[in-house]
Amino acid sequence: MHAISYPLMEDFYTIQGEGFNTGKAAYFLRLGGCDVGCVWCDVKDSWEAEKHPLVTVEEIVERVLKSGADKVVVTGGEPAMYDLLPLTEALHQKKIECFIETSGAYPLTGTWEWICVSPKKFKAPLPEVLKMADELKVIVYNKSDFDWAEKNAGFTSPECILFLQPEYSVINVIMPSIINHAKSNTRWRISLQTHKYIGIP
Repeated sequence: MHAISYPLMEDFYTIQGEGFNTGKAAYFLRLGGCDVGCVWCDVKDSWEAEKHPLVTVEEIVERVLKSGADKVVVTGGEPAMYDLLPLTEALHQKKIECFIETSGAYPLTGTWEWICVSPKKFKAPLPEVLKMADELKVIVYNKSDFDWAEKNAGFTSPECILFLQPEYSVINVIMPSIINHAKSNTRWRISLQTHKYIGIP
């Protein structure tokens, strides 16, 4: 029987920089492989899974434990392209909480303490994944993204926490519109990429 492995672009222990869990220490696992194709993606190196080494679940868990982290954020790329149940089971056996950040374009596997769905126009999210979201985080690049945000929010549960986050390269241009939208639609909160301001990954 072969050991279960995932293409791991990078992994590191840091402080979560955006969304609901901003400010919490977490070990990030960035899996390679993505076919969503966001033009403004800041980790395009993650798109090709073949470029990244396959790392076993056992090795991943060992790295997390060595760091001292008690939370893991699985991101990408698009992590939901893979069966993540073996990974979450192994982490949960070591009392590590599991969070995921996904576009929602693929059915979700694994068991999670927190599900963040960040939907992308380039490959729309599945309604059943939106219903599972604890957090909806919509990246706002231009004004048409507000309609996209509201459309996706309509599929979420009433308990889902809604965030609008400026795409970093246009933050000064788009932020006034985000502020106005959040003031007019008070279920929305604003998320900023605080890790970029404090200089951590």
